[in-house]
Amino acid sequence: MTVLLRILLWRILAIVAVLLGLIGLLLPIMPTVPFLLVAAWAGGKGWPVLEAKLLAHPKYGPQIIAWRQHGVVKRRPKVIASVMMAGSATMLSFSPVPLMIKFAVIGIMFTVAVWLWLRPEQVTPADHPPADASE
Repeated sequence: MTVLLRILLWRILAIVAVLLGLIGLLLPIMPTVPFLLVAAWAGGKGWPVLEAKLLAHPKYGPQIIAWRQHGVVKRRPKVIASVMMAGSATMLSFSPVPLMIKFAVIGIMFTVAVWLWLRPEQVTPADHPPADASE
């Protein structure tokens, strides 16, 4: 694959992720930050200017940086994601979908929810030592 094609594919992924993030700003049922995380990641691979803009954003930049450096997910997004997954699992359980698919999808959502709640909610002092700790 040529370098130009690779850059183009990374940029397309970044644009799609930014667009989905923008939709998430307008629709309360769709997340914003996960799409911006993907956009920053893809931007880092093929569009450094976009990555820099996302990292410098006053509201979302710190969240992207905290995720990259420490795997931090704030409590509010955890609660929202968990409620949305619980609602989806409830709707799925009443649907005519085959039982094995129901169990598989609900199991995946449960696994994601557990993983999400195991993520730290803020950067702890142990993760971010003071500047004079190099002595």
